[in-house]
Amino acid sequence: MGSTGSVGTQALNIIRAFPDRFEVVGLCNGSNTPLLKRQIDEFKPRYINTLGDIDSGYGGSLTLPVEEMVALSEVDFVVAATVGCAGMSSAFAALEAGKTLGLANKEVIVMSGNLLIEAARRNNGVIIPIDSEPSAIWQCLEGEVSEPERLIITASGGAFRDRTWSSLHDVTPQQALQHPTWDMGDKITIDSATLMNKAFEVIESRWLFDIPFERIDVTIHRQSIVHSMVEFSDGSLKAQLGPTSMGQPIQHALFFPQRQPNKNLPKLDAVTMGPLTFERMDEALYPCFQLALEYGTQGGTYPAVLAGADEAAVALFLNGYIKFTQIPEVVLETLSKHENTSEPSVEDIGNSARWGIESTLARHKKPTIVN
Repeated sequence: MGSTGSVGTQALNIIRAFPDRFEVVGLCNGSNTPLLKRQIDEFKPRYINTLGDIDSGYGGSLTLPVEEMVALSEVDFVVAATVGCAGMSSAFAALEAGKTLGLANKEVIVMSGNLLIEAARRNNGVIIPIDSEPSAIWQCLEGEVSEPERLIITASGGAFRDRTWSSLHDVTPQQALQHPTWDMGDKITIDSATLMNKAFEVIESRWLFDIPFERIDVTIHRQSIVHSMVEFSDGSLKAQLGPTSMGQPIQHALFFPQRQPNKNLPKLDAVTMGPLTFERMDEALYPCFQLALEYGTQGGTYPAVLAGADEAAVALFLNGYIKFTQIPEVVLETLSKHENTSEPSVEDIGNSARWGIESTLARHKKPTIVN
């Protein structure tokens, strides 16, 4: 899911390197039709689903609703690499069919939290984090029988980590997309600049690893080499280090519990990587972080509205309709207009996320810039 995006294309790079181990059953994407056609030509999936303009039957592939595709008996592993709120229904469909879900999409678990975890437990589904920081925590916890004392999620600080908030009023989307260490998709890169992504990872980690919010910390780590750390009750600290590449977490998820050599993946040289530094986060520089935690930790339908409003606000900024510094204001305005449902259904969550997107865009009279 999300085959033509940043994580999706990297997942296919791993699959390409191991043709005897993997077969692509289905590909789903947004509107990048030229790339999807090239993927169909190469991987020859049986099924596709797209928002783009492509004929059913192209390359021998049949169009199928994504919720049906992920539940097919021949599917073993589903890579959830869609951007934003759109991936929730297919993630639930995969878990309800007892599949292994490689989760790269933060918004899905931010929105649905315990309902997604319960869907996995109820149907013997498995959630494996693909995103680098949750994957790092998961790898640090592998083999441990003791409960972690604290999770420490690292953050690069994003494009404006050496600026002040008051100096960011006139920054452009192009400037905000210049991430200092990672090469990612547009939405996640903007979320990295606002640190909304780290708030999402705190919420995600609370559910994935069943640990209270107050035992999850975030630290600025400029080099993006230590992807996260786990502290245990005896004071021991385990860290997962690696290059700034999604290839390792994707491959580890696909092959788990094994590890496989892959000459195409970059490696980290401990001698030449230089010093590693860690700093306290300047909360004044990242108002989205505190805003997201304030509403995200309340639960109910607030996290879904938060995810939807952020998706819309980022789209408005990328398209030049609002300033970078207006992103938290726009998100807060949407959240403040929402009446929270404390014990929502999956349908309630989906509707709330959609309302968060649509109401935010409607206020700015730009209803069509998010699919």
